[in-house]
Amino acid sequence: MTILSDVKALGQQIWLDNLSRSLIQSGELAQMLQQGVCGVTSNPAIFQKAFSGDPLYAEDIAKLKTQNLSPKARYETMAIADVQAACDVCLSEYRSTGGKTGFVSLEVAPDLSHDAAGTIVEAKRLHASIARDNVMIKVPATDAGLAALTELVAAGISINLTLLFSRAQTLKAYTAYAKGIAQRLAAGLPVDRIHVVASFFLSRIDSALDPTLPEHLQGKIAIALAKAAYQDWEAYFSNPEFTKLQQQGANRIELLWASTGVKNPAYPDTLYVDSLIGAQTVNTVPDATLKAFIDHGTAKATLTDNTGQAKQQLEEAAQLGIDLEALATRLQEDGLKQFEDAFEKLLNPLT
Repeated sequence: MTILSDVKALGQQIWLDNLSRSLIQSGELAQMLQQGVCGVTSNPAIFQKAFSGDPLYAEDIAKLKTQNLSPKARYETMAIADVQAACDVCLSEYRSTGGKTGFVSLEVAPDLSHDAAGTIVEAKRLHASIARDNVMIKVPATDAGLAALTELVAAGISINLTLLFSRAQTLKAYTAYAKGIAQRLAAGLPVDRIHVVASFFLSRIDSALDPTLPEHLQGKIAIALAKAAYQDWEAYFSNPEFTKLQQQGANRIELLWASTGVKNPAYPDTLYVDSLIGAQTVNTVPDATLKAFIDHGTAKATLTDNTGQAKQQLEEAAQLGIDLEALATRLQEDGLKQFEDAFEKLLNPLT
């Protein structure tokens, strides 16, 4: 047993927030799966880093640049191949849990974040191109993304809904998901293999708020929000309306803790892992956080601990005039801009 398998036994999946050709071909990803990693996430920034820093891409990049393809098509050729290979590495994990774990995510292009129709078309195309049961298509949780979520779930596609910072937006995502499930059931189609994760970002919240907070609240609000979001999740998915869908095979959305590498070096490097271990959740961690957690993390169910204190911390932040929903909107916009910039930087060498 490893600490990661201990966490899995508590009902939480640990995913790696990284992907590269070297990681796959060296066997390192397979070793991580053996240790208890349950899946993989990617994003434009991760691929930009991989393409520029991993020598295994150089030959493909040179060949693709001789072909009559757009820079985006060149990127997709390599990214799709990587995701397919990662899906294959994770396939035994996927099969061993009856399709509940072992997923790999690939994101739609960032310029589609406010284009529901474009997101639907691209997500379906990427899903068909990858052609692996354990792929998740990553869609930003904008209002357009939530509209796309309904249609994509109705089409039978598993989704990683990303860039959530807001409890209200997360609840809207649950409603959009349930609507898609209901549409699919009404069409007489199965829903039991559709999985959706709602990626709630953490460290960026504390980084934005800490300079405005008294010392006793610094580094506390993101975790308090996550605990409150989990209580929202429990309430929503135990309501009679969703229970009826679940009885017909629907899976609950799982909350995924993202942005879990600490940005303040004064905080424990496993802060956003140790504090949020709970059933039917996922935590996606960068390499450094994974290594730190394996070395000195604690596998203990903590997500439902101190919920009263978390509520008090959120109330105190509100009393200080902090509008967490307004902050969530700004952080989502900032996150979208970061991914757009990373995507542009990613495509430049492929022109």
